[in-house]
Amino acid sequence: MSKAKPYKNHLKSGQDLVTTYEQVRAGFVALALERNRRATPYVEQARTLKQLASRTKHPAELLKLENILPALLAAAGISDKASRHMVKEDKENAIQELITKFLEPSGKNYVEELVFRFLLTKGDALGGSMRNVGGAMAQRRLLRAVLSALALSRISCHCLQMASGVWVAVCDKKNADIEIDARGLSWKSKRGHRTLMFNIKAPIVRSNIDLCLLNCSFEQVNKAWSNPELYIALAELKGGIDPAGADEHWKTARSAMSRIKAAFAGNQLSPCTFYIGAAIANKMSEEIWGQLEAGALDNAANLTNERQLISLCQWLISL
Repeated sequence: MSKAKPYKNHLKSGQDLVTTYEQVRAGFVALALERNRRATPYVEQARTLKQLASRTKHPAELLKLENILPALLAAAGISDKASRHMVKEDKENAIQELITKFLEPSGKNYVEELVFRFLLTKGDALGGSMRNVGGAMAQRRLLRAVLSALALSRISCHCLQMASGVWVAVCDKKNADIEIDARGLSWKSKRGHRTLMFNIKAPIVRSNIDLCLLNCSFEQVNKAWSNPELYIALAELKGGIDPAGADEHWKTARSAMSRIKAAFAGNQLSPCTFYIGAAIANKMSEEIWGQLEAGALDNAANLTNERQLISLCQWLISL
């Protein structure tokens, strides 16, 4: 008797994968809240800038306030990234242009003009970071789901912190926010050591892969990632919620997984492959279902569907 296909535990048809209107709306609300959270430091900086700049009586006096020079540079339209490639003289010229062409013509309202222009540059930087926030939020949600699956199975694990690059033991009480900066998880099950890594470049594929489950402990991962035989499962994770970009996300993921399967097949290997997406439209849902039924994909889930995500994570930690 053949083993039941894992996706059948949470999917009955391709239609089950489709992201509902309510899920799309909730996704956009979550993005809006995240945008506001990320904007808070810039708003606080703008308030401080206003207070300090208000101590001057003329725009030219701003140059005497050395602690606001980075803010003046931002108000001049120079991003943090651009400023790192500029010499001191270029920075001074940019600030002088700001004062001469924009602040002085504003008269007594030059402080407000300064603050508005500062926020304009910082807002642009925020917009750039928000283009990648869907992926970060998707990774956070998946990590929490995997952590929950491990906790319920009473399996202890380690987490690779994003900032420090150090593996730390996960404790639900002490590491409640561990998902925010995690690059990977590692645990030991009845089948052996398992390490789940995000965004690593597998030499056999020669490109970044969103998710890789390796047959190794976290101490061995630096060597294991170059050994094709230690890859248990690989996946594409797409966190964008905008329905307009759903098909494009799937096309990118489909191409990536085709390259993955071909690369491993060339070494007579066939690790599991699966897809997790936040925005899944009708047409692509049927294509994903077709790949599941044909065995081209081993599993799939809609990131916004809690039941599907839980089922997939239970399958993942059982591999």
